[in-house]
Amino acid sequence: MTTTSLKLRHVQLKFRIPASADAAWAALHSPAVLTALYAPVLVVEPLTHEDEGSLLHSAVRLRLFGLVTVGTQLIGAYDEVREHKGETVRILRDSGIPLTGPLSSLDVWDHRMAVSELPDGRALWRDRLVFGGPGSLLLLPVLWAAWQWRGWRIRRLSRTWDRAAEIPRGTATLSPRRAPRPGRRGWRGGSGRRTPRA
Repeated sequence: MTTTSLKLRHVQLKFRIPASADAAWAALHSPAVLTALYAPVLVVEPLTHEDEGSLLHSAVRLRLFGLVTVGTQLIGAYDEVREHKGETVRILRDSGIPLTGPLSSLDVWDHRMAVSELPDGRALWRDRLVFGGPGSLLLLPVLWAAWQWRGWRIRRLSRTWDRAAEIPRGTATLSPRRAPRPGRRGWRGGSGRRTPRA
């Protein structure tokens, strides 16, 4: 569950989903899917939109059950495509960073969500968050629990992705390796902190 190289830790998921790789890839770029992953425990509320209609380049506010603000986070996502043992793996990588709240003690945030096609037409989903910082050890059980919830939600939501024709039509993919690279002391994979615009 964890790795301690350079005081970095990780939580990860790996499972099959009842959706095609194309449908899963489209869902990864869908703001509706992003906000549904943590609902109703956490409500994701956009503060900025650098890309119109997308949460993949924005600051968001997180509210517990939609009532209590627990922090803000910068999302900075971009696409990668890799070949691994003869299979094509599509990766959405978020190198944003928590801005305020308990997670803001982290100065490393590298979240990778990967989908690849399986022989039976379904997709293999891999979801890995590498994080580090002064509060990483204390936050490990919190993030581990959040990832279990996330995995459960992905399994449930993915049942409808192949039928949701509006998701593939309405999503905008990102150019490969279009990641923000701010300069920040101690930055190792996460975006520099910015003050979100209300």
